[in-house]
Amino acid sequence: MTPGLDLALLLGAAVLLVAVGAVRFSTRLGVPSLLVYLALGVVVDEALGHRFHDVELTRVLGFCALIVIIAEGGLSARWSTLRPVLGMAAALSTVGVLVSIVVVGVVVHLLLGLDWRLALLYGAVLSSTDAAAVFATLRRLRLPPRLVATLEAESGMNDAPAVIVVLLLSRDVAAAHPWWYEVLLVGYELGVGAAVGAAAGITGRYALRRAALPSAGLYPIAVVGFTVLAYAAGSVLHASGFLAVYVAGVLLGNARLPHRQAILGFADGLAWLAQIGLFVLLGLLVAPDRLGAAVLPAVVTGLALVLLARPLSVAVSALPFRFRPREQLFLSWAGLRGAVPIVLATIPLSERVPGADRLFDAVFVLVVIFTLLQAGTLAPTARRLGVTAPAEAAEIRVETAPLERMRADLLQLEVPPGSRLGGVHVDELRLPVGASVTLVLRDGAGFVPGPDTRLKVGDSLLLVATAEVRDEVERRLRAVSRRGRLARWFGEYGEDRDG
Repeated sequence: MTPGLDLALLLGAAVLLVAVGAVRFSTRLGVPSLLVYLALGVVVDEALGHRFHDVELTRVLGFCALIVIIAEGGLSARWSTLRPVLGMAAALSTVGVLVSIVVVGVVVHLLLGLDWRLALLYGAVLSSTDAAAVFATLRRLRLPPRLVATLEAESGMNDAPAVIVVLLLSRDVAAAHPWWYEVLLVGYELGVGAAVGAAAGITGRYALRRAALPSAGLYPIAVVGFTVLAYAAGSVLHASGFLAVYVAGVLLGNARLPHRQAILGFADGLAWLAQIGLFVLLGLLVAPDRLGAAVLPAVVTGLALVLLARPLSVAVSALPFRFRPREQLFLSWAGLRGAVPIVLATIPLSERVPGADRLFDAVFVLVVIFTLLQAGTLAPTARRLGVTAPAEAAEIRVETAPLERMRADLLQLEVPPGSRLGGVHVDELRLPVGASVTLVLRDGAGFVPGPDTRLKVGDSLLLVATAEVRDEVERRLRAVSRRGRLARWFGEYGEDRDG
């Protein structure tokens, strides 16, 4: 190999290993890991003497990373929890995005004196929540399934409309067509993108269920290949490739393909690699000496987004759906911004829109400031609003042959203070056939429970549930946690609460 390539590999491997180690470090400190990656990119750029300034390459690689991140989000989404909130997520991803663009654009135009095109670009770039930030943060919290599903589905779906609007504003093509033409164009891109994703997902599901591949390691590669195929096919048809990726991922992830846990594990690792590479790359691109001047525009725009645009977009989107005010407040605060707005800010930068460099700097500063503020306060905010679900069962991804043959999942359940699960015998859980409590961890010691084992507060349970009864198991555990062993007698069936 050439010395230049050897040095690049050495530097790349060192950055990757530092980034992997930073995940544990950032988790202990309660700092989002994406900020560590951004800082790492800035440090590397400083060490290299500001040699990296390729906006177009950053944009291309950023889109590639987003494909992988969105695909992983779709693969890990459960259709049974996604289906009830699909309408709300779609409303947030379309109507909510439009409201956010208009509100931020008006505020930025009036307070910062920017022209309407650049002001609306601020709103469009910041209108999309970040899939990587949402997935990484929410999966560490115990929240009601429909809140998590709503936020994750929104973050997987709202990239598509945001990208379309940013491209339209950056290329200044809106003046060449009437407004209704642009509305029809957006509708075409979203509709065809969803259809292409569905076609790719159905084709992949059919093929992989019937194909006897010679190695288990080929199945994860094939699944990722189908999601990338969905993006490419959608883009060739001038449709939304990002929406196609998410739809294909959801269909493939819920297909119960062979070696499903290996597929999810591979996609999770690939998504982490994409996140690390994306954030480090964005850190390389930023110029630290320009960030001071971007603080004021970033704070003004961020306050407009968090205090006005996001709450209003959630309220308008939730009108046809039954979401309690406290749930709407949490949805408003949990609309995290991360790498996606920074990647979108590279579009007007590469199109040489006047003022795009200041837009990029402001978005970068905004993401850093508000990620620190929002991500660290999600857990206490959820507790104060009363939307936590500490007794919610969480899936543990374990690849074992018996679970694969049973088409079953391994679930973990904690018995928190205040839960009616405490004092209930195992047989009083009345789990359906196909589900059982296999292990109880109590005071640091594990044992296999019997039917007469009484659960205690602080216990940690491992349950095995087949795919056919998993939803019923979760509803039953939720019901007993709320009302005890006589849950059904009190009319409690563990459904998500609304109204």
